[in-house]
Amino acid sequence: MDASVTLAVTLSLVVAVAVSQVSCRRVTNAQILGFDWKNCGQPDAPAVLKTLSVSPDPITIPGDLKASASGSTSVELAAPLALNVTLEKEVAGFWVKIPCVEELGSCHYQDVCDLLNQLIPPGQDCPEPLHTYGLPCRCPFKDGSYSLPQSDFYLPYMDLPYWLTNGNYRVQGVLGSQGKELGCLKVALSIHSD
Repeated sequence: MDASVTLAVTLSLVVAVAVSQVSCRRVTNAQILGFDWKNCGQPDAPAVLKTLSVSPDPITIPGDLKASASGSTSVELAAPLALNVTLEKEVAGFWVKIPCVEELGSCHYQDVCDLLNQLIPPGQDCPEPLHTYGLPCRCPFKDGSYSLPQSDFYLPYMDLPYWLTNGNYRVQGVLGSQGKELGCLKVALSIHSD
């Protein structure tokens, strides 16, 4: 998996780990609408997401999801691999930065390689469909181009913090190593839940 695809997957995994540690409520029916993304790094950034397709719109939780992605990295991504996440929520027409609370929100993660090892311990196969397509799920990620063909995923019931259940959100993730920015990805979406 390339750095930008890694960044997108890592953002999702970091949120999943953090949500599991926060006081949450069970979401029995939610929709994600208007999912949009863009690269936000420098034009010569080593890690670039070239394509990312997610459907349907809206995405229903729980429910099925189709996704595909491609990208490239011109450098190997190895520990320590820092990730700065900025999470904003629209409140009364203004974008408000959500602080880092119990590792969720606008947080700095010292090494996402450690987080990936917690989620998928070394020696364990990568989850599907990464395993089928021979895509890595832990550091180091070698330089090169990577592609995830359109794949089916199931989004199960989940627990979300009360402040993350309804509204418009913007998330920016900046991946870096040794003080150098490697890639940047912005995601925008709306969450509506019962």
